[in-house]
Amino acid sequence: MITIPHRETTEEDSMRLTAQRAPRGKHRKITTSQTKGRVALVAVAASAVSSAGIGGATAATLQAQDESPASSEVTTVDVELAANDAALSFDATQVAPQILAIPEYKPVANVDEQLDKAVEYAVERTEADRAARAPSVVKPAEGIFTSDFGMRWGSLHQGIDIANAVGTPILAAMGGTVIDSGPASGFGQWIRIQHDDGSIAVYGHMETLDVSVGEQVTAGQKIAGMGNRGFSTGSHLHFELYPTGSGAVDPTPWFAEHGITF
Repeated sequence: MITIPHRETTEEDSMRLTAQRAPRGKHRKITTSQTKGRVALVAVAASAVSSAGIGGATAATLQAQDESPASSEVTTVDVELAANDAALSFDATQVAPQILAIPEYKPVANVDEQLDKAVEYAVERTEADRAARAPSVVKPAEGIFTSDFGMRWGSLHQGIDIANAVGTPILAAMGGTVIDSGPASGFGQWIRIQHDDGSIAVYGHMETLDVSVGEQVTAGQKIAGMGNRGFSTGSHLHFELYPTGSGAVDPTPWFAEHGITF
């Protein structure tokens, strides 16, 4: 009889014995590192399958739409507008052309009379504008200054003389009212004009007279034609100035104050 020495069973022997007894294909222990690797592999595979599935589903849908026969019926889709239906309603009266009621034509009465008044008014406005633009004082005549104010031949020469040809225009030196126009002793013919400021101007020896008593004249308006009438030695204008209506003064400084020289 052979005696086999006794050996105490260890934990390792128990695990080996259990493994030998377990049927094949059954559960076996998997380490942590192996588990992590398999999980990662499964996730990648699932992602690929999911993407492929989505792409395939889309392709299948498009293919089905292309292969499906066109329907002869039109699908009606009900769309509800958010805006108020009343505000969008069409009103033909808003776009239709508007017909205006034109009163019956009637010719204007007194057309000629109205035209005459319009022309008269235009002339008056033109004259008023011209008078407003005209200078307040002008040179009474063009020519040669032959005599000034002062003593001459033993008597007072109360004005100035401007010589020129017969008929040379004589102008109103200042606007005013004609108070005399006609024959006068020593002057042959004269014109006296009273200005708005009360002063009086005298014009003598004229050949012709263009204004009459009571007429309103403006500065620069032609009032007569130069002559040689009365006590005169040649064709000239004799001009006198009375600032207060009486008492003649030398008109040369008065003209100079208004920029007029002789």
